[in-house]
Amino acid sequence: MIKANVYSSSKHRFLYCRSFLCRRSFVRSLDEANVSSLITSIKSCISISLCRLIHCKVVKTVSYRHGFIGDQLVACYLRLGHDVCAEKLFDEMPERDLVSWNSLISGYSEKGYLGKCFKALSRMMRTEMGFKPNEVTFLSMISVCVNGGSKEDGRCIHGLVMKFGFLEEVKVVNALINLYGKSKDLASSCILFEDSSVKNLVSWNTMILIHLQNGLAEEGLVYFNMSRRVGYKPDQATVLAVLRVCEDIGVVKLAQGVHGLIMFCGFNGNKCITTALLDLYSKLGRLEDSSTVFLEIASPDSMAWTAMLAAYATHGYGRDAIKHFELMVQCGISPDHVTFTHLLNACSHSGLVEEGKHYFETMSKRYRVEPRLDHYSCMVDLMGRSGLLQDAYGLIKDMPMEPSSGVWGALLGACRVYGDTELGIKAAERLFELEPSDGRNYIMLSNIYSASGQWKDASRIRNLMKQKGLVRASGCSYIEHGNKIHKFVVGDWSHPESERIQKKLKEIRKKMKNEMGFKSRTEFVLHDVDEDVKEEMISQHSEKIAMAFGLLMISPMEPIIIRKNLRICGDCHETAKAISLIEKRRIIIRDSKRFHHFSEGSCSCRDYW
Repeated sequence: MIKANVYSSSKHRFLYCRSFLCRRSFVRSLDEANVSSLITSIKSCISISLCRLIHCKVVKTVSYRHGFIGDQLVACYLRLGHDVCAEKLFDEMPERDLVSWNSLISGYSEKGYLGKCFKALSRMMRTEMGFKPNEVTFLSMISVCVNGGSKEDGRCIHGLVMKFGFLEEVKVVNALINLYGKSKDLASSCILFEDSSVKNLVSWNTMILIHLQNGLAEEGLVYFNMSRRVGYKPDQATVLAVLRVCEDIGVVKLAQGVHGLIMFCGFNGNKCITTALLDLYSKLGRLEDSSTVFLEIASPDSMAWTAMLAAYATHGYGRDAIKHFELMVQCGISPDHVTFTHLLNACSHSGLVEEGKHYFETMSKRYRVEPRLDHYSCMVDLMGRSGLLQDAYGLIKDMPMEPSSGVWGALLGACRVYGDTELGIKAAERLFELEPSDGRNYIMLSNIYSASGQWKDASRIRNLMKQKGLVRASGCSYIEHGNKIHKFVVGDWSHPESERIQKKLKEIRKKMKNEMGFKSRTEFVLHDVDEDVKEEMISQHSEKIAMAFGLLMISPMEPIIIRKNLRICGDCHETAKAISLIEKRRIIIRDSKRFHHFSEGSCSCRDYW
């Protein structure tokens, strides 16, 4: 009965369970079945008062060693954050074996107490019994070293693993491989992996992930291919890791190949994998493929619905995002705070001010989702992009919580677009307090000063950046061709096809001037130089070079998809619109904020970004 009440979500039943523990009959009927249920109660306990009540009953009725109840109570106290009670109980226990010590160390490990873990381990090994650590001990110790980012302490544990002969335990070896990988010591991870005679699929999955996490996605892919060659079949963890590798590499054909593997291995019914797949296609600029994957999911869950909503939002399809949201609600899926973040983001990217306000107001009234910082940030961005700067500032002042850097950053970005220097300075000052080491805030304020002709103030902010040692990220663009990613920077002549690219770029500029009367928007060059110098500078932006390369290399039947690490400038945006009209090509550019779909002289963002 206790066990049944533990698993019940009803508050009344849980209180009834507590009243049952208080009955005298409980003392008389404490047999093996009740001990088992009691342990289940301890493991599921979420209240310190109930934990103490159970503790009192244990003291009166049974031994701490009965079914390892004492060990379970120690773990429960630690889980609930009552370290002193846990330590006092542990020291009072008349008999402590290796399981007892492991419970204490595991509890410390889960709370991230690195120092206490090592002290407990030292005490355990120095006791009269001289307990030797086992696999459970080492896994807890390695885990706390990973979470604490302590590679040197991890090396000490590695030494003990070798000393006590646990290098043949595959779980321990995998944990050590992960430890070194998370510590950016891939050499040690690779040595452990190569020397191990007990590799399993988790070992290979770990090698894929740690290479990805260290910026070596292609090496991670090599390990995936090696695992298949030696006969390992991928599981869910493998596929999810490889999908992340595909995202990092950015090659669409690779993603399509993994999609085929998913179908071949029968994972197309796995909602976790299909959701990750549709998210990948979206990030690679293939919104149509994302939609196809979503429609093939038999009964999409909340995560799948939200992932598709996020795809529409990022690509600037606000109306489609709203339709998708309404259909989601009609299908009986309850939206959560993440769903509303993407919905409001979609409204912001599409300039749907009234719709955004409607959903912001109804999210708490109708759906019982209280607005969080992310939601306020979206609303400030929405109002700011629409030119309602004072309304956005008023919303910030009325927020029930302290505004975050994301909120002030949204306001600062709007001030840059609409040239509100005074309000921009206020937002920047708050950002300098919250994020003094983020160079983007200084650049944004400097650009606001430059756009208004206040060159001295702009120079002062840039000098301040230099004094703080902050460096601006260089703009670069990426485009896929021939199963390879080509990278371009401003004024790039390093590519083997540079002469053809520059010739094409001049040809496009001439065509735009002759056929459309196009003039470069030199106001986006925020430097105090002559007009002809500005025009030459802006003509060599990385995304323009990437577009010329795409026109030369990519089939007219395929869209030209470009990734940009920074926000696309206004002149490049106008150029992409013009090229899409003159060359009759679809161009998709993903900048740091969103996707822009250019076709027949217009953009999906409707010049609103």
